[in-house]
Amino acid sequence: MHTRRIGSVEVGAIGLGAMPMSIEGRPDEERSVATIHAALDAGVTLIDTADAYHIGADEVGHNESLVAKALASHSAGREVLVATKGGHLRPGDGSWTVDGRPEHLKRACERSLERLGVEAIGLYQFHRPDPRVPYAESVGAVAELLDEGKIVQAGISNADPEQIRLAQEVLGGRLVSVQNQFSPAFLSSRPELDLCAELGIAFLPWSPLGGISNAAALGSRHLAFLSVAEELDVSPQRVCLAWMLSLAPVVVPIPGSSRPETIRDSAAAAELELSAEQLARLNAATS
Repeated sequence: MHTRRIGSVEVGAIGLGAMPMSIEGRPDEERSVATIHAALDAGVTLIDTADAYHIGADEVGHNESLVAKALASHSAGREVLVATKGGHLRPGDGSWTVDGRPEHLKRACERSLERLGVEAIGLYQFHRPDPRVPYAESVGAVAELLDEGKIVQAGISNADPEQIRLAQEVLGGRLVSVQNQFSPAFLSSRPELDLCAELGIAFLPWSPLGGISNAAALGSRHLAFLSVAEELDVSPQRVCLAWMLSLAPVVVPIPGSSRPETIRDSAAAAELELSAEQLARLNAATS
């Protein structure tokens, strides 16, 4: 698979979003492990997880533990950059809350270290801004984790341009990634993508195919992608990811998957070549 960089680490151009394997509608563990193994076999070397990817309040970190188990049982597991996040919570009633207090982020990181079974987390990202806590304080906790060697690289998620610039300042120029929602159906993070390209920071689009419930309908909802897919005899989803890679060399999509066949299809987007004319059509349809 073609590669891209996240800070000092070279990763496959397409990553794997592991969230669908742990939230509502998740598959059994056997299929989830098979999905992660299929990703590794296809050249994926970036897996995105978070302590908040679970259902019940008594299973915080379910996804991190699952990812760790799957990696430990595959020969390529040690070559993977695991990106996890802290600062988002699920109380167990189906809702999502936030906690950006420095003390919470430090505790959350310690627990993530235990679940992942590592001495230092490859990429740790502040999951979502907490309006009750100054952003610089939350990111400052991540900077301290970096200084202490608890994490190797630092990132942020669900951030706007002002927060990206502030995080870069607080981290002393060590911000390596921004993980925001971005897809043909959700283009409002384009300013953040462009800023990351300007600053040389990896941009990791989450839900790049439109989300768990919408990914299958991508072609019917975005006809330009369906048209190009038919020309190339591939899926509209694969075309979408290839288009996304064309936007900037810092883009590393992390499509969510819970089936081996879907992550194999997504991974193949790294090698899909779109013509200038096809890219022009896709760009026109998403402008």
